[in-house]
Amino acid sequence: MLKTTPMSVPLKLSSLQNPRVKRLMKLRKRSQRDEEDVFLLEGYREMTRALACEWPIEELYFCPELFLGENEPELLEGMKEQGAKLFECSEAVFRKIAYRDRPDGLLAIAPQLHLGLGDIPDLENPFLLVLVGIEKPGNLGTMLRSADGAGVDAVILCESVTDVFNPNCVRASVGTLFSVPVIECDRKELMSWCQAQGVPLLAATPHTERKLTEMSLSGPVAVAMGSEMHGLPEVWMNEADVQVCLPMYGIADSLNVSSCAAILLYELRRQREQAGT
Repeated sequence: MLKTTPMSVPLKLSSLQNPRVKRLMKLRKRSQRDEEDVFLLEGYREMTRALACEWPIEELYFCPELFLGENEPELLEGMKEQGAKLFECSEAVFRKIAYRDRPDGLLAIAPQLHLGLGDIPDLENPFLLVLVGIEKPGNLGTMLRSADGAGVDAVILCESVTDVFNPNCVRASVGTLFSVPVIECDRKELMSWCQAQGVPLLAATPHTERKLTEMSLSGPVAVAMGSEMHGLPEVWMNEADVQVCLPMYGIADSLNVSSCAAILLYELRRQREQAGT
């Protein structure tokens, strides 16, 4: 168990009517999260990645009866050293505040961190993913995971429909939300930045005959992808430097947007490695 001193024993929550429990329930709504500028994260893997990436944690709620392994006390110590306030919960309370069907006894409140284009570091060969109007939190989280896996330098959100701090997005990202810089800006800001930095904008669309696999794209690039239903808006298509599609060999004319993102990013990574860039 967590090592404590008499002055640092975590407060134990056992009442479902506790104000902290009520606050956690309210934070399931985006309006409340945005008002407080915080979000919820749940699960051991997500917590360890937040800790490793030094993402600040304000409050951590835990239930030893629901722990799945033996390393949770070490995680709690790490969170405590980072400045998190710890609250032990009864099993009934934790099952109430958890949003997962099978909770593992760890839930935290963390501040939302907002980054702009100016937070992208100077890069010799930028590799960026631009997401325009993505509707589903699960898709957004999965694309963050693919971006991390493919070594993308930053993910840029434009015309956001869903909330990157939605619990389902955080969960689908499996903690990669904490490792990949997520930038928020509008289209005009991005276009100006790309022109100033010499970064071509590549529009992914099924409505072109130019296949990604037939192009050499080992230099700077910002890959733009649109929503699952509508794709990229026409203004984005018109302002892109190049349009590309994935080759399709069956009867389907398109793939799920998160699947497309993974294929595109890994093909670009392959080309970059092959070219030594």
